[in-house]
Amino acid sequence: MANYASYKKINGDQIESGTLGAGKFSESPTSGYGVKWLHGSPGACTSGCCCNWTVPANIGKLWIQAWGAGGNGSGSCSCNRCIHFMGSGGGFYNSKMIGTNGGCQYTVCAAGVYPCYSRQCEGCIGCSSYVNGYNLSNFCAIGGCRGMYNTSWSTGCNAAWGCCRSPGQNGGDLTLGAMNGIWSVARHDTYRGWCHCYPKGQASTAAPFIGTHVHQTIRNCWIRCGCWTVPYGHGGQNAMTTYCGSGHCGQGGTGGGGLVKITYF
Repeated sequence: MANYASYKKINGDQIESGTLGAGKFSESPTSGYGVKWLHGSPGACTSGCCCNWTVPANIGKLWIQAWGAGGNGSGSCSCNRCIHFMGSGGGFYNSKMIGTNGGCQYTVCAAGVYPCYSRQCEGCIGCSSYVNGYNLSNFCAIGGCRGMYNTSWSTGCNAAWGCCRSPGQNGGDLTLGAMNGIWSVARHDTYRGWCHCYPKGQASTAAPFIGTHVHQTIRNCWIRCGCWTVPYGHGGQNAMTTYCGSGHCGQGGTGGGGLVKITYF
């Protein structure tokens, strides 16, 4: 049986200078390798970004990865008692490997976010990123779950899979979701009629594989609006308060915009 030692070896100093130039490797499968990213501005209320992309010459494969936008945070709808807030979820991830040809065209859209802040007790679900074109259809990465609130002290410390997708759904080879943010926790004063809870803390979640972190806390504050800017794909912040009363309602922030990455080779 042949082994490595039996193969003929060539030393580098035996190769004549200039024999193996770049032209000798023009048919290499890596000669047309590249990566294209698409995203909108990182600010609040971003409209995302869409374009018509043409595959470069000598390309035969695409690996498409997409992340949806994060969900919006909820408003602070406190009335007659303190309430719990659940952080919003990061955008979902989806990927697909396909065959293609140079000159083929694709519509590529990285998700924007809703052009408003949430004053309601539930935020908005994040928008989807998507790609359509030759040898590809119905491919998207959906947006993250909305932030919300509840008034039940007994269910205030559990995270939940608010949005579920099986692997392979939404036209991809691998779909991954982000867990909702955790419910806020707080101490409370019953002698004040459940109207004072302190301190509070919560976290929205990131999109898969991005690795960002957003956390918010308050101690004694009539109202704190959610931050208006979070990282790409991340869930937006909720408005929070430590006191009851319908006159102290703030607005939740928007989630982070979506992303699309295309590796071509």
